[in-house]
Amino acid sequence: MTEIYVVKPARIAPIRTQGLMPWLKANLFASAPNALLSTLLMAMLVYVISNALGWGVFNAVFAADPDSCQAARGLGACWGVIHEKGRLIVMGRYPQDEHWRAVLATLLMLSLVVASCMQFFWKPWLVLLWVAVLAAFFILMSGGVLGLSKVDTDQWGGLPLTIMLTVISMTAAFPLAVAVALGRRSNMPAIKSLCVIYVELVRGVPLISVLFMASFMFPLFMPIGKSPDVLIRVIVGITLFAAAYMAEIIRGGLQSLPKGQLEAAASLGLGYWQTQIKIVLPQAMGAVVPSIMNNFISLFKDTSLVTIVSLYELTGALSLAVGSDPNWRPFKVEAYLFIAAIYFICCFSMSRYSLWIEKRLAVGKAS
Repeated sequence: MTEIYVVKPARIAPIRTQGLMPWLKANLFASAPNALLSTLLMAMLVYVISNALGWGVFNAVFAADPDSCQAARGLGACWGVIHEKGRLIVMGRYPQDEHWRAVLATLLMLSLVVASCMQFFWKPWLVLLWVAVLAAFFILMSGGVLGLSKVDTDQWGGLPLTIMLTVISMTAAFPLAVAVALGRRSNMPAIKSLCVIYVELVRGVPLISVLFMASFMFPLFMPIGKSPDVLIRVIVGITLFAAAYMAEIIRGGLQSLPKGQLEAAASLGLGYWQTQIKIVLPQAMGAVVPSIMNNFISLFKDTSLVTIVSLYELTGALSLAVGSDPNWRPFKVEAYLFIAAIYFICCFSMSRYSLWIEKRLAVGKAS
């Protein structure tokens, strides 16, 4: 039997679903209205970017020359203000000859925060390391010992003050928040009511009110000359405020645990504190790490409010450095972009760390 070979027609090449062109077609030009809207948005984006480059790069003045900046005003940015006032913005009113102390103290604290984010350092001696670094921070910043000249707290400012307020307030708020969260789930009515009143009272007012009370109202109830330093009062106020919000976050993590976890601990004969420390709190903390980090980022930005009590952190130091000089006052926008970049770098780094922790926890749950 003879077989007749029949040539089959060529098949159509498969449609590409990956790459730049398929992505553009699927997401920006899927239909005529989408294509029209995408074209308009891209035209606006090109217009904005070209004007931004012209203002910020091509027509900008990078030298610290007020006359050149005035001549280019309205046409280009004056980045010379960063060169001229950057030191005052970052360091505030801290004495210039002692800046090395503020830089060293800030680097020590940041190094400790970075180390605390690594699992290798999650050891019992980390607590002692925190105590040692905090003591070194305050010795370097305030002086008065070891041959260091005395620097009053009202001269502290800029980025060192912002980092100090955030780190110390958040660190001190954490154990208080855990205690309040456990207290809200307590079976003892007095403790539970006390925790509920604290959380609802603090969460019911804005942070600026807490700072106002700590700075101006609290000294009225103290003997004359016996009131604590304003910096200590502000740290306590921010700590109480942050602890109230964090307590609710941790309480959410505690409520997310199934009841079987407690029953299993009870079947093993574990007491209340053993159950909380070994079983409940590790799982609850793992569930709310992203929320705690979000609270940390929010607090880092909220420290700008301490300007109302005459503590000039990063934003307040900018107003002092630029606002008091008529030659550089018109170029506040460039200075604000400078500190916006600092805030973005810090907050973006914390956000990436939170995402990394979240992925590790997801891997742990999957395994």
